[in-house]
Amino acid sequence: MRGRLAVFDRIGGRAAAALLVDGRLDDLLIDPPDDAIRPGAIYRAKAGRPMKGQGGMILETPDGPLFLRGAKGVSAGDSFLVQVTSHAGEGKAAPCAARLLFKSRFVMVTPGAEGRNISKAIRDEERRVELRELLAGLSVPEGIGLVLRTAAEAADDADIVDDARAMLELAAAVSSEPAAGRPEKLLEGPGAEDLAFRDWPAPASTESGEGAFDRIGVTEMIEGLASPHEILPSGGHFYVEATRALVAVDVNTGPDTSPGAALRANIEAMRALPRALRLRGLGGQIVVDPAPMPKRDRKQIESAARAAFRADPIETSLVDWTPLGHLEIIRKRERLPLKAYLP
Repeated sequence: MRGRLAVFDRIGGRAAAALLVDGRLDDLLIDPPDDAIRPGAIYRAKAGRPMKGQGGMILETPDGPLFLRGAKGVSAGDSFLVQVTSHAGEGKAAPCAARLLFKSRFVMVTPGAEGRNISKAIRDEERRVELRELLAGLSVPEGIGLVLRTAAEAADDADIVDDARAMLELAAAVSSEPAAGRPEKLLEGPGAEDLAFRDWPAPASTESGEGAFDRIGVTEMIEGLASPHEILPSGGHFYVEATRALVAVDVNTGPDTSPGAALRANIEAMRALPRALRLRGLGGQIVVDPAPMPKRDRKQIESAARAAFRADPIETSLVDWTPLGHLEIIRKRERLPLKAYLP
């Protein structure tokens, strides 16, 4: 099966979307439980107690607590608009931000951050000129920014304009909500199907309906993700295992323990790691224990990791090497762990 195929079905009664690339599962989105606070949701929240030592404050919403980092000038009882930025860790409040962001397939609208910009990933200069002219012709209210996303490169101009106008209207309506008032959800975060349409490159074809995952073989692929084991092309392998505090990644060369085999396995593991984390819904602190290698090889490992995560849609940053030779990575918790949906 060549090309890109988007498959829509349900898992445990929840809407789900799977993206296959050349017959291999490349991405998986599942609606969170009804009582989970979704990333992207916007609330009118009320400031509660400060979190001393963490530089933030707990906020009250009708769906549960949020955590606002760097809440300077905020006093208990204050009300204001915030947007959820990621899922909550177990037993923790969901992180949020005071700056709102409205994202659709073709545009991002940024209240409070003026400017008209085009994604750097669009490199065709002729198309950039066309898009700049399109941007100049749009009516954007003062104090609001507008960014054309990568998908705008191949889109019809009329579709981009319609999308931009709709998002500007939504941003204006939500942003104009009074800050004072009882805690309230003003906008729900996107679900699996919304995220698939918004963020996935246009697939060559789609399949949907009850039993679609079984017909295409997606169910079997998802069941395989219950194992932490991932095979590498060179014969090595790695394990991805989530603990309460962090995600541990252990890279091994297999039978060949030579320095060359270690370098190959480590580079291959870095290239495969974004997909392994993405499909399992894992984020937070990630610690990679590479196959034994000399320090001089670290730069190559870092380069491979940065290139791989640059192509991944979830915000991820390399931190540093620990004294024991482990690579620390921080990844945004945009998804709930897959194990929450598996029997």
